[in-house]
Amino acid sequence: MFTTITPNIDKKMAEITEKVRHGERLTLEDGVYLYESDDLLTIGQLANEVNLRKNGKKVYFIETMSLYFTNICESHCAFCNFRKDQGEEGSYTLSGEEMIAYVEQHIQPGVREFHIVGGHNNHVPFQYYVDSLKALHERFPDVTLKAYTAAEIEFYTRISGLSVKEVLTELQKAGLKSLTGGGAEILSDQYREKMKVEKANVDQYLDVHRTAHQLGMKTPTTMLYGSIETYEDRIRHMMQIRELQDETGGFNVFIPLSMQPRNKNASIMRRNSAYEDLKTIAISRLMLDNIPHVKAYFINIGVQLTQVALTFGASDVHGTILKEQISHAAGAQTPEGLTLKELIWLVKGAGRIPVERDTFYNEIQVYE
Repeated sequence: MFTTITPNIDKKMAEITEKVRHGERLTLEDGVYLYESDDLLTIGQLANEVNLRKNGKKVYFIETMSLYFTNICESHCAFCNFRKDQGEEGSYTLSGEEMIAYVEQHIQPGVREFHIVGGHNNHVPFQYYVDSLKALHERFPDVTLKAYTAAEIEFYTRISGLSVKEVLTELQKAGLKSLTGGGAEILSDQYREKMKVEKANVDQYLDVHRTAHQLGMKTPTTMLYGSIETYEDRIRHMMQIRELQDETGGFNVFIPLSMQPRNKNASIMRRNSAYEDLKTIAISRLMLDNIPHVKAYFINIGVQLTQVALTFGASDVHGTILKEQISHAAGAQTPEGLTLKELIWLVKGAGRIPVERDTFYNEIQVYE
């Protein structure tokens, strides 16, 4: 029988514990309370209990490659250090042929997925984004294309004059199988105004994923935490995702993304604490009762903390990646990727069972 380490939990925590064990949904008040509590061990153990019920000791990863066709972007989001203006030093826009040449030079055997995001480049037409996927799909037909954020999709509707459904349908014809989860940041229009999130608003982000789910796609979703948002903002974000999941069932993983400072050498005081990262992963697992997986993203929180997160509710460690750029442009100090052997070691080192998966969480190989 599960027992918490903390011997004398208060009444509210005891009520939440009973809710979790009986499969009752947590409320906004419950979520904010958990964030305000300093009882990290009880929160972590409850999340671990939920995860073990859902996934046992299996922890999933994928051999994936991150690709970026362009870093030119019309938006100037306050937290982004990846974007460039047209003509600015370091700016680029790659053709399909140029990207194929890059992939052929760097791809590793076993890569199952291309993870593709980039800037909102309004100096090229929507057809450029379609053709980019088509070129990759034709050259690498066995690699799944997981491409573009909901914010990018909304941007494509504006430069094309097409609806969200029409944009997604055109991209599916080119080979798109899943969206990426980015662009959510914090699902609060007030937050987005203060942080100058010059892209899809809350309703637009949710509607893109709703439409993708209606078209048969399974998608990930994210939350970028650690700036100006309140605990209530974070919980409301999770609840909006949970409500859409009730409606569509299309999300396969929730990814809490720890905000990175602009300066890679920024002091420890400019970063989220390990305590905050673990608590956010655990609370995500407790609030999002209808989403199969919560990801511990080692790119943002580090390899060793990712291992700890596997007993705080996480059941996914992302994947091998290759030359990740978004978080590292913002100041991440972690490796740009891990090898297959390193990922297996990471999971086994936490006492869990590594499972190689595809984009849709179908099991490829279990490393007992």
